[in-house]
Order: sequence, then structure tokens, then C-alpha cells
Amino acid sequence: MRESRYAKSFRDLVVYQKSRELQQEIFKLTKSFPKDETFSLSNQIRRASRSIGANLAEAWAKRRYEKHFISKLTDSDGEQMETQHWIETAFDCEYINQNTKNHLLEKCLEIGRMLGKMIEKAELFCGEPTSYSFREEAAEYIVSTDN
Repeated sequence: MRESRYAKSFRDLVVYQKSRELQQEIFKLTKSFPKDETFSLSNQIRRASRSIGANLAEAWAKRRYEKHFISKLTDSDGEQMETQHWIETAFDCEYINQNTKNHLLEKCLEIGRMLGKMIEKAELFCGEPTSYSFREEAAEYIVSTDN
């Protein structure tokens, strides 16, 4: 049986890790798209896929407030759906084959299901933290006493 543990960071979330894998796969794939698609389809699909994880990170930062958390998760899911659209567009333009399209769409759907479960169980992620841990030490500010 797998041991459960609590996420200490958005980076610990499996859905975040899967979104990073998807964005990297899309990035590598779009390198083979025609150069005239660089500022259109390639850019759009890259931006949408990257926004899935970015919105998850923002959701994590806003988990003190359940409605804000859910709102950012919903944004993440919207970016996942936009990514699906661009994948289908790439297929329609014959830049990717049916197998690649199906593979990428399945990854999107998996991420979408995971986001849906997080939204359904948002209360498990949200609320007042028992303690705050900072990502880095607080900076010391030096104040000159020479006036």
C-alpha cells in the first residue's frame, strides 16, 4: 500500500508534476512545427500548456481562501481545455498524427480529472495554515545610523 503524505508545496502535487511533463512534451513537439507557426499555433499551445501549472502554483498560494483556490484551479482546468483545442488544431493542420493527438489529449484529460477532484475536495487543501514556512530566509535590511 502506498504511504500518503501531505503536499508541502505545489511542486509535490502529482497533478502539477503531470502538467510539467505535458508542457515539456508539447514544447519539444512544437519545435517540429513549420516556422510560420512560431508566433501563432506554436506560441498558443505552449502558452496554454504552461499556464496549467502556473495556475496550479497560484492556486496553492491562495489556498487560505477556498473560493480563490477553486477559482485558480478552474483557471488551470480552462488552460488544460484550451491546450486540448490547440492539440486538435495541430492535428487538423497535419502537424501531428492521430496517435500523438490521442496521447496528448489523454494526458490533458487525466490532468482535468485530477483538477476536478481537487475542486470537489477543496476544503482538504484550504484554511488557515498551522504555521508558515518561508521559501527562503527573510532578508536582513541594513539601516544606516549615519545621519
